[in-house]
Amino acid sequence: MLMIRTLSVFLLCSIAAAVQAQSRVQVRLDTDEPEAVLAILAKKQTGAAITDADWKKLFDTEGYRRLKKRELSMQRPMDDAEFQKYVLSPELLARATELRQTLDKWKQADMNRPGALALAYLPQNATIKATIYPSIKPRDNSFVFEVDTDPAIFLYLDPAVTREQFENTMAHELHHIGYGTACPTAESKQWTKQQPEAVQQFNSWAGAFGEGYAMLAAAGGPDIHPKATESLEKRQRWDNDLSNFNRDQKELDEFFRQILSGKLTHDQARDRGYTYFGYQGPWYTVGWKMAVTIEKTFGRDKLIQAECDGSALAVYNAAVAKNKSGDQSLPTWSPEVIHALPAKNQ
Repeated sequence: MLMIRTLSVFLLCSIAAAVQAQSRVQVRLDTDEPEAVLAILAKKQTGAAITDADWKKLFDTEGYRRLKKRELSMQRPMDDAEFQKYVLSPELLARATELRQTLDKWKQADMNRPGALALAYLPQNATIKATIYPSIKPRDNSFVFEVDTDPAIFLYLDPAVTREQFENTMAHELHHIGYGTACPTAESKQWTKQQPEAVQQFNSWAGAFGEGYAMLAAAGGPDIHPKATESLEKRQRWDNDLSNFNRDQKELDEFFRQILSGKLTHDQARDRGYTYFGYQGPWYTVGWKMAVTIEKTFGRDKLIQAECDGSALAVYNAAVAKNKSGDQSLPTWSPEVIHALPAKNQ
């Protein structure tokens, strides 16, 4: 009887936790734009007449309207006539079948799993609300848009991306969105606002390690390869880039110190900082390695706290120091960098 009661309590707690998690995640998949494009391509394949109503249906989709708004906000020209030419191009028509197959696969994705993965690496007060837009468009990039008002994730409809890879990308981007609802902490923000420009700029750039934190969250844990859903070639590329951790960490430490000392102007720091993104540059690999080191040493709760209160670099240093019998080759952040963190974290 006791075992049955214990099991019942466990099941009730599990159900309650699942309901609570679901209430914190609201993710919607909007496929109207690619469906409208594919409908036009289907008519073109059969020789059927493409009407003004077909184009209106495409241009009225939420995905198209928001894509156009984003491109114009980036000072990139985008008008309906040019998009019509793109849709009617022989190159796109030749890809119609594989685009349809890809969209159908993506529509089968588990929309709950990516959100759950992201939430597992976020504080309890974090929430995730976003619309995912698979998009058939001229540019093959993916991006987030209007994160602070109506979060959107645009994902280029790429036949080379499997459903599992699609889910992994969603988890990565959803972690960014959820992070923005709870982090940095109000105390950390207030402290940063009161600091000199150089310190504010440093703390802003340190936030770029969020790419590495999101890699960890999307994978599902520190013992899962962050490129587990990718090809062998991409996994090997990640491993090769990660092997440069010591070099890259030292270069970033120097970058931070040059910002703090005033050797880099704001524009110089911006230009150099962006080079560390790359395909999967040091913001990803160094951030991921730091996060894994912290989680394996102090646990996930400590990692989440460190991500949000600005102490991640200091906690990483403490983790390296604690692991005296572990990897002694890991470099640490210099005192100048640690002293520029929010006061209580130094």
